[in-house]
Amino acid sequence: MKTIIGKVVVLGYQGVGKTCTVIRYVENTFSKQIAPTVGASFFSCKLNIEGTQVTLQIWDTAGQERFKAMAPMFYRNANAALLIFDITSSSSFESMKGWVQELKRNVDEPMVLCVVGNKIDLADKRQVTRDEAVQYSKTIGASYMECSAMADQGIGLIFEKIALGLLRLSGQKTNHTLKVYDDDIMATSSELEATDTANEETVNISIHSIAHGRTVKSKCC
Repeated sequence: MKTIIGKVVVLGYQGVGKTCTVIRYVENTFSKQIAPTVGASFFSCKLNIEGTQVTLQIWDTAGQERFKAMAPMFYRNANAALLIFDITSSSSFESMKGWVQELKRNVDEPMVLCVVGNKIDLADKRQVTRDEAVQYSKTIGASYMECSAMADQGIGLIFEKIALGLLRLSGQKTNHTLKVYDDDIMATSSELEATDTANEETVNISIHSIAHGRTVKSKCC
């Protein structure tokens, strides 16, 4: 079976539900008590799309402003990006546009982009219309989807969209950094090498330095 391994970075302002969205898909759980991400967390999951196994190596980045300068070290060589905002917060939508600009400045290779409006369970408090988000997504070459991590609405479709986009990207004659294998054994070996140092990291920051803390076992769906 053909296997594709792609790096996916999750970007957006703090509190929009980035971690909840990823965990809802990877572990099918939801908690309102999830602590803010520090640095970045790593997850891995596999999907079968059109006879191809697509492995998503997902980097869930911190949304707090004080961690923004660290972002390039996590989304370097990314093949796809989930750009998440909260539909009840126009400021989170504007902040997401800033993340897009940073991403485009730091990643030269072609990418699969998906803008995601989270918290549709709070539609009565919506501040960003679907049309506004769709129009913006078109300007950056991204698809647009909406979801609710809490109500488990639309989550699976988002990751299937990303996986399908990576499958399409793998067939293009472009300078992408996707890992593509026809041999399951080679793919498994490469995946282990790629994720050996890409586990969840707790990052400690001081004014003068950035130090990586302990790693914990990566999660897989």
